[in-house]
Amino acid sequence: MEATDFMPSEAVIAGIRRDIEAYEARRASAQRQVRWRVPVFLGLLIVCVGLIAWLFNTVADPHEQWFSTPHVFLYLGGFIAAVLLYFQAIKPASRLQQSFRDTLLPMIFGFVRDVRYQHGIRPNSFDRLPRETVGSFNRQRFDDIISGRYEDFPFELYEARFSEGTGKGETVAFKGIVVAFETIEPFAGTLVAARKANKVVHFFRGMFAGKMQELTSGVAELDAAYEFRTDNVEAARPLVTGRLAQALTWLGETWPFDQARVALSGSDGFLLMPRSKNFFELPEISVPIDYQTHVAPMIADLGAMLATAALVRKIGAKDEAAG
Repeated sequence: MEATDFMPSEAVIAGIRRDIEAYEARRASAQRQVRWRVPVFLGLLIVCVGLIAWLFNTVADPHEQWFSTPHVFLYLGGFIAAVLLYFQAIKPASRLQQSFRDTLLPMIFGFVRDVRYQHGIRPNSFDRLPRETVGSFNRQRFDDIISGRYEDFPFELYEARFSEGTGKGETVAFKGIVVAFETIEPFAGTLVAARKANKVVHFFRGMFAGKMQELTSGVAELDAAYEFRTDNVEAARPLVTGRLAQALTWLGETWPFDQARVALSGSDGFLLMPRSKNFFELPEISVPIDYQTHVAPMIADLGAMLATAALVRKIGAKDEAAG
């Protein structure tokens, strides 16, 4: 499919352009607010911290140094306060951008029926995602969530980041787009095509995988890159050596950023497409919005991802249903 297949009609585009013009007028006002709020908020904080530090030196032991324990706590508290004040200072801009996205995204995705946009909440399909698809993680973060019906199937698409650990010890298990969709034919069990783990992770994954057994596709390149696991070997084998292998080969050619992953579980299908890019992000408040530069690529991106999911969902379908 071409990107033009997903573009809205001229009437819808005209409406989007009018919304962009209205946003631009408000953006200029918000930008002016941010310009004075940031230096004023942070400037007042610096004055307060400096005054308190001076008072410490005035009333404390004269041998106390500028970097004594009270000062260290003061500077640490000042840094935390500076971060909080910065986000408070730019709130008019962030609030305006989120409000614009709430209005814009459902409008531009006209090829999606019953489209719904949400932000920063837990997606409904997340709890049904087989954890073997991602690997070990204890933290999850969600950004934009778009749901509706594409062609003849319901879907939920969301930006996600799954990680384990904290701070410098954090390991990112997955960052990108998750597309959850209804399969054409239910799979009797769970089948996962996950990224190949290193030997240590593979050993522990095998210990705690329960009834999940490992299969091979017979395609050397795929077997070197993927682990195929299932709790229904008989039903999974023809898929792993057939349509699933073909789909992953195709995904490797059309999604060059990182390994896409696939999972089937009953009537649920999942396509995970790693990418560091934030697909539905608007530019900074200082940058004017342009339809061709900022909006049209969002439409093309979503259309391409849903078209890919539409092909992947045919993996477990009977020949006559797959078409």
